[in-house]
Amino acid sequence: MILKRVLAAALVCGSALAAPATKRSVAFNWGSEKIRGVNIGGWLVLEPWITPSLFDGLGRNDVVDEYTLGQKLGHDAALATLRKHWDSWVTWQDFKKIADSGFNIVRIPIGYWAYDTFGAPYVQGAAVYMDAAVDWARSVGLKIIIDLHGAPGSQNGYDNSGQRLASPTWQSGDTVKQTLQVLMTISEKYAQTKYQDVIVGIQLLNEPLMDKLNADVLRQFYRDGYGQVRTVSDTPVILHDGFHPPNTWNAFLTPSDNNAQNVAMDHHEYQVFDPSLVAMTPQQHVQLVCSSAESYNGADKWTFVGEWTGAMTDCAKYLNGFGVGARYDGTYPGTTKVGDCSWQNDVSKWSQQYKDQTRAYIEAQMTAYEAKTQGWIWWNFKTEGAAEWDAFKLIDAGVFPQPLTSRTSAAICG
Repeated sequence: MILKRVLAAALVCGSALAAPATKRSVAFNWGSEKIRGVNIGGWLVLEPWITPSLFDGLGRNDVVDEYTLGQKLGHDAALATLRKHWDSWVTWQDFKKIADSGFNIVRIPIGYWAYDTFGAPYVQGAAVYMDAAVDWARSVGLKIIIDLHGAPGSQNGYDNSGQRLASPTWQSGDTVKQTLQVLMTISEKYAQTKYQDVIVGIQLLNEPLMDKLNADVLRQFYRDGYGQVRTVSDTPVILHDGFHPPNTWNAFLTPSDNNAQNVAMDHHEYQVFDPSLVAMTPQQHVQLVCSSAESYNGADKWTFVGEWTGAMTDCAKYLNGFGVGARYDGTYPGTTKVGDCSWQNDVSKWSQQYKDQTRAYIEAQMTAYEAKTQGWIWWNFKTEGAAEWDAFKLIDAGVFPQPLTSRTSAAICG
């Protein structure tokens, strides 16, 4: 029955996903060409802060992530909600705007449940949209990194893993084995050489919270996942650093380690998820970019910053979780108010000074990441109403550099 429903979903969305027939291939060379990308977040893995209207529209407070969406609404109602979202949140026109804005890569998060739910209450149907994204990317000359963003049991407890938990339960029971099973499915399809004109990497797992996981189990998982991709082709394999400095992974999956080839390390940089960070001035945010950039030195793999943002506050609605407030305005439990969130999420309400400060912060990160790493992938391509995070809104407002190499600030980090 579930298979029939998934097939029906694929048939329904097929016509909406068609891309123009014109295709062009552009080369991408790891190690020499700079990554300048955007994440396609909040599409195939729901995030309440990216599309709060989807959650608010349900009129209930017990749906906080994609897991509880399926659990509380039931399969058919959840599928109807998700299908409407999948069909509308990302289109070929979005990919065209991304390419026209000068970006060369999109990183696309997807959850394990798109390929197998293993009995969890998730709803399937997202996988066909990854195929659509491949067609769209080909048609406009973009490359794709496929990012396994959610693992069984959650690898970090964040709602963006699919399941919001107090602590990750990935690594318990059969969850690691199940994750490898899903990665094999992904690899057997997307690591084929016929996809290498567009898919430039498969990320084995997003943001495993290493300090709450068994590091040895994570390392073995990475080895096994790498091996699975290599049974198919030499498509680059991407690891997340687990929130540890990239160079702490030196000598792991390198040519000197069982002749591992084409392995990259993904590092994420945010300056909003701590009271001390949202209390900083714009100039202090820039200074932290400059001082943090040195931590990328000495890594023995291709390294890039796969998530970062222009946000200097956590004011975006539900950024800290559905129904959870912000540190910046003191509505997050145990925090003290720094400022007012009433204007942060609408770029039309920003002063010219704040626009200039945000652009300087963005430029500092772009310059530092390109100088110290292979490049960067901004989070996120668009949002419903979180301007500090929204590439499209910031481009339209003249805050996000166009072209991407444009700089209005002097050499910030010296």
